[in-house]
Amino acid sequence: MKYISYLFGGLCTVAAAVYLVIYLYRWEWQRAVICGVLLLAVEGFLVLVIMLGRMSRLERRIMDADTRVEEIKRRLEHSREDQSVNAFRWLGSDPRRDGLDGTTRTFVFVPMLMVTGAALSGLAWVIQRVAAVTARPGAERRLAGRLAPLAAPSGGVHGPLPQLEDRPAVPRARPWRTLAAVAGSVAAVALIIFGVYALSDATETREEARPDAAASTVVFQIQVHGGNTDSARELAAEDLWQSCRRSTAAANPTASLSRLSTGVYAGVIRPALSSHDMLRLRGCISDAMANRATATVLGDGQAARSH
Repeated sequence: MKYISYLFGGLCTVAAAVYLVIYLYRWEWQRAVICGVLLLAVEGFLVLVIMLGRMSRLERRIMDADTRVEEIKRRLEHSREDQSVNAFRWLGSDPRRDGLDGTTRTFVFVPMLMVTGAALSGLAWVIQRVAAVTARPGAERRLAGRLAPLAAPSGGVHGPLPQLEDRPAVPRARPWRTLAAVAGSVAAVALIIFGVYALSDATETREEARPDAAASTVVFQIQVHGGNTDSARELAAEDLWQSCRRSTAAANPTASLSRLSTGVYAGVIRPALSSHDMLRLRGCISDAMANRATATVLGDGQAARSH
């Protein structure tokens, strides 16, 4: 489940980032803001999943440590109870029967212990000498033969292992790997720089030279949700056109809007707009800034001058 969450969050992050760049390039600001908020939400989700995973692991470690402490405590208590039992009670003193504060029992036990130890040591020496005299090399060979099937192969399970002296002290130089890493790093940096430059160039609010045309034309279709009547479409189209015509960098004092068919309108701006301003105008219309209105750009173009 954790890896599924990581996969889902990673795909959502990549998709939100890609569409954020696309909408910024198209000058569709409302959609770009939505993608940016979604990107932040997904990143917060991933951070929360990681933090919950870390906290659960810490909780398990604390529980294991508490369990271990309780187990050690029980063992200590059990060993303390075992120590309370006198296993050598017969050596204890009994003032009612023994004299001299009950220490007379040890007068007999210590000599008996010493004599028994000496006797056992002598018996062990005799057994060792007899075994040394009667042992034969054939017994060792038979034991080695019986243990031979249990021995590992001479060359190891996976073949002979390289010895330490066979390995070079300094690893061999790999120039191709170094060159590939350097080339990849340079390509990544160049790609990032190019992407930032292209995005900044597409979103820069600068005034460009106007083309050699009489006017610029944009044809779009509009729909109003919750009341798609002619009057509602007319009002939404006019509101959308008046707000979007002011989104260009160049001044356009002459901008007219005419109805072509049901829900289809054509906007004409004089003088003609540059390609950058046309991109901004299309993005503004597609972004549907009017209330409950959805606009779709059907086409745009430049009207040639009449000669």
